[in-house]
Amino acid sequence: MVATLLVMPRAGARRRTRGSIDPLPSGALRVRVHAGADPVTGKRHTLVEIVPPGPRQAAEAEAARTRLLNQVDERRHPRTAATVNQLLDKYFEVLALEATTTYTYVGYADKHIRPLIGQVKVGALGGEVFDSLYAELRRCRDHCDRGPRTDHRTSRAHDCDERCRPHECRPLANASIRHVHFILSGALKRAVRWRWIAANPIVEAEPPTAPPPAPAPPSATEAAAILAESWKDPDWGLLVWVVMVTGLRRGELCGLRWRDLDLDRGTLTVARGIAQRDGRAWEKTTKTHQQRRLALDDETVELLRAHHETCGGRAQALSAVLASDAFVFSLAPDGSTHLLPDSVSQRYGKLARKLGIATSIHKLRHYSATELISAGVDIRTVAGRLGHGGGGTTTLRVYTAWVAESDQRAATNLFSRLPARPAERARLDDPSLVARHPYEVLAVELRREVENGTWTEWLPSNKELARTHDVSVGTAQRAARLLAEWGVVAVLPGRGVRVLAPTKQ
Repeated sequence: MVATLLVMPRAGARRRTRGSIDPLPSGALRVRVHAGADPVTGKRHTLVEIVPPGPRQAAEAEAARTRLLNQVDERRHPRTAATVNQLLDKYFEVLALEATTTYTYVGYADKHIRPLIGQVKVGALGGEVFDSLYAELRRCRDHCDRGPRTDHRTSRAHDCDERCRPHECRPLANASIRHVHFILSGALKRAVRWRWIAANPIVEAEPPTAPPPAPAPPSATEAAAILAESWKDPDWGLLVWVVMVTGLRRGELCGLRWRDLDLDRGTLTVARGIAQRDGRAWEKTTKTHQQRRLALDDETVELLRAHHETCGGRAQALSAVLASDAFVFSLAPDGSTHLLPDSVSQRYGKLARKLGIATSIHKLRHYSATELISAGVDIRTVAGRLGHGGGGTTTLRVYTAWVAESDQRAATNLFSRLPARPAERARLDDPSLVARHPYEVLAVELRREVENGTWTEWLPSNKELARTHDVSVGTAQRAARLLAEWGVVAVLPGRGVRVLAPTKQ
């Protein structure tokens, strides 16, 4: 037989009531419950609810206090005692991503998550914790204590100079805060899968909106200046040229080998890239883990062919052999070593600063995409050359800059397709018309040719007129409609433009 021992409260002992219910001058009751301290700011949190006057006011206030206490208890007694630090350790241990991506995630976690909420229990996370975290990141990316401090130029022992300046709080960019949000989201999804918590609290978070894309490729003038300066070193000039015409990422450029080039067919295969982080470099697959093949123009093929002969001559001069797997761009005579992506970026940055141009080598991808789309190349082809997935969505949203020339061409084409204004038609019927717009000039010229007997049955097609008169097809179409309004021709859909009756003068 099992005996049950009941412990009775000591006579006269008073049980402490959690929370408070206080009357207000308005007659309402204010219910307050202590909800702990904010793990980021350390400020005291209090849950408050106002109960208006009424016949059941006291009962409703007590129910509100109980409800708030239950919410607090749910936060204080999570299903796991694991902290955010422990969750991140486990998450990064099982995360299967490229080393560069993992490095980035770990860096964000070490700098912006662990110092602020690393000791918070996973089960205690909620909307208020995430809001406080994101607010702190928007305040200062270094998470200063709001007191005076100095930002030193190096963490090593040194004598301070003008580069060691008083600290100024700078907010973390919205894009970086979203990275922090995505890291927490992924880790908490795993926590739900591992049954550390019953529900994912990240749904209560509101990360900043994604910043609008703002591609800024160099202008045609700036690109010409960059190339002119780069060609002072032929090897470096060719590297910059190849980036401009292919839009390769810097890691893909550094990983390019001679076996990836088929100069007879004029193709380049992008199969790998060079990654660099914390003083270490390694070869990896492309960003999308897929190979892609690019067509090269004749001039680029000849430049690469000449570069191959130059590299072969350098290797032969040192009794070495330029192997087929040698790197196209290398400081080694035999091409056995690749360039470092960071070194390429630094050299390009110095060149741009020398020319007074605010740009980076990655902006040459923007330049390549913009020029291709401005030339009328379809989006899927441009996306394929740049190595983008999603059918070109990323290409349009991020990598394509607005081009004034293309915008003006679009406006001109649209205007040429518009019908003439009613008030304009009476004036156009006047034989003494003075043509001002391209379609009017073309219409007057065609009318004169009809009158002279050049065209007696059918006018040439709109495409032929556009080609011979150096105008757009839309301008030719509008000129034909104007001739029809004058009674000179009849536009027959699907057949062409028929001359009605030449007017003899």
